[in-house]
Amino acid sequence: MKRQKDIEISKERIKILFEQAEKTKSQQLANKYVQTARKIAMKLNLRIPREYKRKFCKHCYKYFRNKNYRVRTKNKKVVYYCLNCKKYMRFPLSKR
Repeated sequence: MKRQKDIEISKERIKILFEQAEKTKSQQLANKYVQTARKIAMKLNLRIPREYKRKFCKHCYKYFRNKNYRVRTKNKKVVYYCLNCKKYMRFPLSKR
């Protein structure tokens, strides 16, 4: 019972942290929110939801803003290119 309660609280905290990262104007503060959310998820061995996973770089953990990443589609994949660490991530293009 306690584990399930901790999971629900952690999911809510992760959601709040990503909302705060979206609202803030400071890139450094947004990066800190992402790091905190990741630590919470790792502590309880949770997966970060899909809509939040695509909002930060998997390599340098920087929050994506309009100036520090590039999005392209290639071979039925969405490619996110991080301009901070010069690496990219590929996600399958959903069938909608």
